[in-house]
Amino acid sequence: MPHLTKSSDYLTGQLLIAMPGMTDPRFQRTVIYMCAHNEDGAMGLVVNRLFGSVTFEDLLEQLEIEIQEPVANMPVHYGGPVESGRGFVLHSTDYVRDGTLVVDDEVALTATIDILRAISENRGPRRNILLLGYAGWGPGQLDAEIQANGWLNVPCDETLLFDPELDTKWERSIAKLGVSLSMLSAEAGHA
Repeated sequence: MPHLTKSSDYLTGQLLIAMPGMTDPRFQRTVIYMCAHNEDGAMGLVVNRLFGSVTFEDLLEQLEIEIQEPVANMPVHYGGPVESGRGFVLHSTDYVRDGTLVVDDEVALTATIDILRAISENRGPRRNILLLGYAGWGPGQLDAEIQANGWLNVPCDETLLFDPELDTKWERSIAKLGVSLSMLSAEAGHA
């Protein structure tokens, strides 16, 4: 995984949107929140796909976290194809502890068991997405994929990011660009 440091450069804190012609089935029609992007590579989390039928309660049970009261059974998202057994919580910045990476004023990332315990006890962040796995790119790899017309990017919108309506998140992310899907081509071209 690329070294996670806060960066004002590149696409850190933005949404990366798969172009309609994306051929990699792991990323077709995905929206990825970029947690880090610098000269060492990039790391992001897919925010519009579920991780099979795994639930928060299942995850707590597997991690042997005892639950005092029934918890809201929040969905577990597919964060990406790398380290699919590793959990992450993308969340609002009202929860920051040791080990939390504050990406920007609105979004942070925590990958500790403590945040899962806090969420299960209703002491967690106001907004959150629980994910397994991540998307990672080596130095220059993401930049090359963008040049090859594989990805678009837009500024992150906290409302869209944390919206539980996953089926239309890709289309709504593209709409933030002010273009329609019919205007996007899978072919790289020059004006």
